[in-house]
Amino acid sequence: MAANEHTVLQFTSSSASLSARVHPLVIFNICDCYVRRPDQAERVIGTLLGSISPDGTVEIRNSYAVPHSESSGQVALDIEYHHNMLVSHQKVNPKEVIVGWYSTGLGVTGGSALIHEFYSSEVPNPVHLTVDTGFRNGQGTIKAYVSFNLSLGDRQLAAQFQEIPLDLRMVEAERVGFDILKTTVVDKLPNDLEGMEASMERLLALLDDVYKYVDSVVEGRVPPDNNIGRFISETVSSLPKLSPSALDKLVNNSVQDNLLLLYLSSIIRTQLSLAEKLNTAAQIL
Repeated sequence: MAANEHTVLQFTSSSASLSARVHPLVIFNICDCYVRRPDQAERVIGTLLGSISPDGTVEIRNSYAVPHSESSGQVALDIEYHHNMLVSHQKVNPKEVIVGWYSTGLGVTGGSALIHEFYSSEVPNPVHLTVDTGFRNGQGTIKAYVSFNLSLGDRQLAAQFQEIPLDLRMVEAERVGFDILKTTVVDKLPNDLEGMEASMERLLALLDDVYKYVDSVVEGRVPPDNNIGRFISETVSSLPKLSPSALDKLVNNSVQDNLLLLYLSSIIRTQLSLAEKLNTAAQIL
């Protein structure tokens, strides 16, 4: 080998001045997809739509989730679903193109390189957006990354993700809705049992208010209101006259029917997930 020949380890990238702007609709879509994700899914993956300005700014305006499965460092995307959703979106907004992809979670994970490689075949230099839906640092961290190719001579060894500037972009109409939705109402979303418990507590509180009102009217502390009395009478008369044992049997039968429906829906969801994985594997092969 000649003395002046060297093998150089270098980074290759065309995104030196790249930055991103994301609209709040995208963040709400991602969070909604995460809440509605399948039980066995740890994160949600999807496509980002928007446009790229001449100065290198990526405008992220819309998104949609793409079904996927992950196991042992391998990632399988439903490519047919991704293309069908893209065609449907472009029928409504033909100016929106693929600008990258997103995933929930804190930062880049091991399987991100495989997914980024697929989106690199869809669009040059895609943006990877991460949304921390677990609030690990006490807040929803949102970051954007681009990929740099790490090569040794003519051989490409790996891809390195580097964070790029990210701004939240919104028009005045979006700001009004964003200010309302970002307000914290509860610490966490209740499950089915907690929701039923809260509903029963509200019902008991309302019944207690009605009891106190009727008792006050009978004792003369509050003047009677014919409209309220008529409404209470219609409500009481609309209730079925059942014995306690018959009511317990009716409730138990209803609970068993609901449990059966949940079991059947779980079986159907498992079959659909299995068919989706087989379809994706067949397309890859």
